[in-house]
Amino acid sequence: MSELLELVGARIRDLRKSRDLSQEALAENAGFNPSYIGFIERAERNISLKNLEKIAAALDVGVYELFTYVKEREDLSQDDSNITKIISLLRTHEPKHILMALNIITEIFDTYDKN
Repeated sequence: MSELLELVGARIRDLRKSRDLSQEALAENAGFNPSYIGFIERAERNISLKNLEKIAAALDVGVYELFTYVKEREDLSQDDSNITKIISLLRTHEPKHILMALNIITEIFDTYDKN
């Protein structure tokens, strides 16, 4: 599976969720079958530029915004591979679970900093 497809799929999913859209609603707005959106978000299908444009329009963003995760990844150095792994892991979970993970990490660092 292509890392680029994974990043774009994750970005589409995050943008969709941030707008409180279901896969069905996004699919309807973009003119696709809901299962196609699922395939894209899970990086199970390649996506054409024409279809990226339709999805971007349905999300009310520029096409370039579907690639911002790629830019974030480029900004990390080779030494930051663990940060990349954490980001990838967090992107696959619900916001309430991400908040819980943030609280746990914060507690760990607070405890570590006190010692």
